Amino acid sequence: MCAMPSAEKTPPTRAHPPLNERVPQPALPTKQDEVAASGSELLGGPVGRRALLTATWWTPVRVIALVALGMFALGMVQKAPCYNGAWFVGASSQYTHACYSDIPHLYQGRGFADGLTPYFDKLPGDMEYLEYPVLTGLFMEVAAWLTPGSGSLQHQEKFYWMVNAGMLMACTAVIAVCVARTHRRRPWDALLVALAPAFALTATINWDLFAVALTAAAMLMWSRGRAVTFGILLGLATAAKLYPALLLGPLLVLCWRAGKWREFGSALIATTAAWLAVNLPVILRAPDGWAKFYSFSRERGVDFGSFWLILAQRMDDPPTTDTVNKLAMALMLLACLGVAALGFTAPRRPRFAQLAFLLVAAFILTNKVYSPQYVLWLVPLAALARPRWRDFLIWQACEVAYFLGIWMYLAYTTSGDAHKGLPTEGYQVAIAIHLLGTLYLCAVVVRDILMPERDVVRRNGEDDPSGGVLDGAPDVFVLGAAGQSPRYDGARDGEETYVKWGTPGKRSL
Repeated sequence: MCAMPSAEKTPPTRAHPPLNERVPQPALPTKQDEVAASGSELLGGPVGRRALLTATWWTPVRVIALVALGMFALGMVQKAPCYNGAWFVGASSQYTHACYSDIPHLYQGRGFADGLTPYFDKLPGDMEYLEYPVLTGLFMEVAAWLTPGSGSLQHQEKFYWMVNAGMLMACTAVIAVCVARTHRRRPWDALLVALAPAFALTATINWDLFAVALTAAAMLMWSRGRAVTFGILLGLATAAKLYPALLLGPLLVLCWRAGKWREFGSALIATTAAWLAVNLPVILRAPDGWAKFYSFSRERGVDFGSFWLILAQRMDDPPTTDTVNKLAMALMLLACLGVAALGFTAPRRPRFAQLAFLLVAAFILTNKVYSPQYVLWLVPLAALARPRWRDFLIWQACEVAYFLGIWMYLAYTTSGDAHKGLPTEGYQVAIAIHLLGTLYLCAVVVRDILMPERDVVRRNGEDDPSGGVLDGAPDVFVLGAAGQSPRYDGARDGEETYVKWGTPGKRSL
């Protein structure tokens, strides 16, 4: 039996209000993240308690935007060997330098050099029409308008890439600012996006950054409670790339759990209206050209980066494209059901960014192709879902390994008898590294959902800073034991404090 300490020896205690009753303070990564604290030594060490954080022009958003632009510029420098000739000389030079980009090749390959109108004019060669969604096609066309038609074709292709790079750089700034502002009290989490090496390496391979920027802006609007604006931006993003539509799935689950049907309905209607406003004119006037993206996606065989390719290369009788389409769809459906079950049964309603990351990652993992630039889809979502440098850098290292692996494999297959590069078995290892890295990040996000006390975003008492109307809302529908057992959201001064985040409502077994 322990003796009770005397009053003279007991230090006075200070009453702490529950975390949910305090005003959350801005999160400083050097105070919460060991890797960030260690990395800050290059700049003078962690922020001290006397630091003036708001009395300077260098606000977090401005710093992050400039860092993102600087990293983007370094990515352009990395493409310099190709710009100076590797795109145009030899079959494998652009792969050995790891500086390949679709952009200069498609300037002529998709008719922009000849002044053809996407979707309306047929293309010479195997691809009859442009195989990109309508808004991306418009982005490509605008860049072609800004490209002078004089000079050699090689000069025009280089200029076309440079124009696109400038437009994609603007998209990078939008992404950095939107991610920094989505979590009001955690702007420095966007530094994960700005410094992501895979982001810089893949930013100018294709036009994906346009859709990523629109998606990041949509998530910012949802975090501000603007459901209609969110829907408009998400509809435009879906008109540029198909993956943003996946965000409606997690939103449905979370709004169902919180009873926010009006807000979800507004977002859904606005998304559909914006998508139709962009697509209908092309559907009505050039239906064959418009449908090319969807038919190409369906008819495309197993391709780079997917686990399906490993199976196809190792099987004597690989599955047909139709079989792979059905199996991939079935796996994605199972993943959707798993994410929905997680959203309804988690002890605390998951954050929007967490479920969005998991569903987009599931699409990437089950899809029959994984182009290197697809990592751009996940980078902003990862920074919002799991803002921890260690886990983020582990995943990024895997993606950089895959980035190098695919180019070395293509160098091997295009170098003839010399076989300079990575053989098939080595490329399969690179694919496995990419898959394992993505699965690892998914695993820690799922752990944060099941154990919300491990979620760094919630440790200061916040609920879902990217959730908009979901932030702090009570549950009205859950499954299983969700909402029954209290969870502890971190420690403050040695005390574990239960954070109230809404009252459990109706339960369904």
